[in-house]
Amino acid sequence: MLKHADLPDVIPVFPLPGALLLPRARLPLHIFEPRYLAMLDDALKTPERLIGMVQPYEIPGSDEKRLHSIGCAGRLTAFSETEDGRYMITLSGMSRFRVVSEVTGFAPYRRCDVSWKGFERDLGPVEHDTGFKRKEFMELLSKFFESQNLSTDWGSLTEAEDELLINSLSMLCPFDPEDKQALLEAPSLSTRRETMITLIEFALRGGTSEEMLQ
Repeated sequence: MLKHADLPDVIPVFPLPGALLLPRARLPLHIFEPRYLAMLDDALKTPERLIGMVQPYEIPGSDEKRLHSIGCAGRLTAFSETEDGRYMITLSGMSRFRVVSEVTGFAPYRRCDVSWKGFERDLGPVEHDTGFKRKEFMELLSKFFESQNLSTDWGSLTEAEDELLINSLSMLCPFDPEDKQALLEAPSLSTRRETMITLIEFALRGGTSEEMLQ
């Protein structure tokens, strides 16, 4: 079994607002900017093939975009090149990490010195949510999807395992970037489910993320 000691201390990071990756989940991405094409090429040359997904945020009154302290690293497991030199890739979530510092250098993309400490369960077995009341959750989710004019394969959702269901919805639902960060930082699957329910209920009441944070 892979251990955190096997993972590198420095990884490339892709600061993409609203893009959430979680352990044991898959995230498709379309890569076309030259700096991220360079990042992809460099990642392919490493044995781990890791890319860290991190939510950026803006400093009021500044054009600077800083990185949230916690992200999730994914292993590049699939990619295809288009005729015009762009890539369609898939990252498979490995483990969350904490940003220790940004690494300066000549790379056109951002790199970070990271710590894997505190995220041991991410490399463990699939999580289960023993307190999950699926029927009530699906009823609430149906109201939310209707309010957002979203459609889905309800049969597949109903049959999905707890972790696949909760993590996939966390990644796919149209939550704000700060809400996605809260879902990422949830310490357990049950906490993530509770956070998602709070976000859905707040959205159904017509609230905003800014109001919820006050």
